[in-house]
Amino acid sequence: MTIMDEGIDYIKTLFRDNYGGHDADHSMRVYRNAIRIAGEEPGADLEIVSLAALLHDADDHKLFQTRNNANARTFLRNHFIAPEKVEKIITAINAVSFSQNRGRRPDTLEGKIVQDADRLDAIGAVGIARAFAFGGEHGRSLESSIGHFHEKLLLLKDEMNTESARRMAEERHAYMLGFLEEYAKEKEE
Repeated sequence: MTIMDEGIDYIKTLFRDNYGGHDADHSMRVYRNAIRIAGEEPGADLEIVSLAALLHDADDHKLFQTRNNANARTFLRNHFIAPEKVEKIITAINAVSFSQNRGRRPDTLEGKIVQDADRLDAIGAVGIARAFAFGGEHGRSLESSIGHFHEKLLLLKDEMNTESARRMAEERHAYMLGFLEEYAKEKEE
């Protein structure tokens, strides 16, 4: 079994009771997006990108009460990742959060890739579904969830770091705009 196989098993266990949009399926989509983007970004360290993408929510403050990325660090140390590489992975993970990194771009290429991969999963059809799943789990009304589109989701297209993510974001952004237009029309009927 490879470290990535074990990482997939780890996140499935870690998120087994989460259904609000930050779950193992989300982590897997971010992982696949990150691999795709990294394939178009010369010089990206694929191991750092892969592990950071897979573990990016392992210590999310909305889900866990851990400190200093304890869940991710434990997994990485238990798999004998060199300390300097652990720090690079943690740096990439810490660059992902929208709320905690507002207005800042990651310093590393790997951080940029993982941030883009996570943001891509927040927009488009999947992003719409996740917004309402998260909203429902947290007692938000439909209108409050729609507000989230204007507060965050519609901003993400222009905050992508890599050219490949910008291209991917265009279609997803357009889909959200179409959804919001249809929602507003149906709401008035």
